[in-house]
Amino acid sequence: MQDQSSGAISLTQALIRIDSTDPGAYETKIGEFIFERLSSLSVPVIKKEVLPGRFNIMAKIEGEIDDPALVYICHMDTVTVGEGWTKDPFGAEIQDGRIYGRGACDMKSGLACALSSFESMAGEAASGKKPKHSFVFIGTVDEEDFMRGSEDVIKEGWVTKNSLVLDTEPTNGQIQVAHKGRTWFEITVNGTTAHASTPWKGADAIAGAAEIISFVRRKIGECPSHEDLGISTVTFGQIEGGYRPYVVPDHCKMWIDMRLVPPADTRTAVGIVTQAIEDAAEKVPGISASYVITGDRPYIEKDENSVLIKALKTAAEEITGEPVPVTCFPGYTDTAVIAGKLGNHNCISYGPGDLERAHKPDESVPCEDISRCEKVLTRLARSILFEDFPVG
Repeated sequence: MQDQSSGAISLTQALIRIDSTDPGAYETKIGEFIFERLSSLSVPVIKKEVLPGRFNIMAKIEGEIDDPALVYICHMDTVTVGEGWTKDPFGAEIQDGRIYGRGACDMKSGLACALSSFESMAGEAASGKKPKHSFVFIGTVDEEDFMRGSEDVIKEGWVTKNSLVLDTEPTNGQIQVAHKGRTWFEITVNGTTAHASTPWKGADAIAGAAEIISFVRRKIGECPSHEDLGISTVTFGQIEGGYRPYVVPDHCKMWIDMRLVPPADTRTAVGIVTQAIEDAAEKVPGISASYVITGDRPYIEKDENSVLIKALKTAAEEITGEPVPVTCFPGYTDTAVIAGKLGNHNCISYGPGDLERAHKPDESVPCEDISRCEKVLTRLARSILFEDFPVG
């Protein structure tokens, strides 16, 4: 059995030292490390290629009941290193009680906690204890991009509508269960070139894009708020177009990220974008525009009757001795994909660290957070596998 006071901390350091940036080195090396570690246990382990050289991993402790199974799902990739670091992003240095490195909180520390918990339960099962429910560990690829890893997990049947699914994203000591929807648009605006001294002879594609941006921003701001998820938002993350300051631009392209709360959804967003294009065509004569939806994820609302929330809350409060709040996750996770595509009401996030430190230079996670989550995840697994926690 893993040493619950230090196992996940040293494992976090080992995982940080493996570059799994996306784009960059990707998950091949870290996947091999995890596969080899799991293969040393007396459980079946599967590698499934999702993208060239990039594979999901699944290990399973067989229980008397296979569905619902308890599932810990963790992504193995991180964002790129970026600029501004004062520490080695792959050094896994411990200073003032914190581990530093790319992926420290998002989510190699959570991955380490899940692995440690799974290994502990595998050890108990190997000693002769028969689990009531199956316990599955899944490592996914591509979470930091298009989440094709979690989509493949669904396609392969590694999770079901009934599974009890937990990811270990950084939640700052909270249980987080609901997500805003995420709709991405790529909008192309076409116009006609002309000399800047006679702009009326052309049609300014960038001016048309500006009208679309203004309209969309205003309409998203008018969408109703949600008591748990807050307000819908829109970000115009990238825009390109034009040639020179003295040429009326005949082309502009922009990429839009909408985070939507009920009742607003992708259908709502399409209506807003369509109206924005029509409005822009009236205000900037001669332009035309079209859109492509490049991402479509539904919002996920909290289910107060979730069995997994109850089980995790019980385990976390037993370990910490304090009330544990249930809140919303501000981003979109592998469990959100599973919840949205399968209608699964037992998909939650709980992991070490603070999301505010993710994706930034000198990313770090407190060692005490790692120890807490390792203990909580192990307590949760034991209660469902060996202590007959009611999940039916």
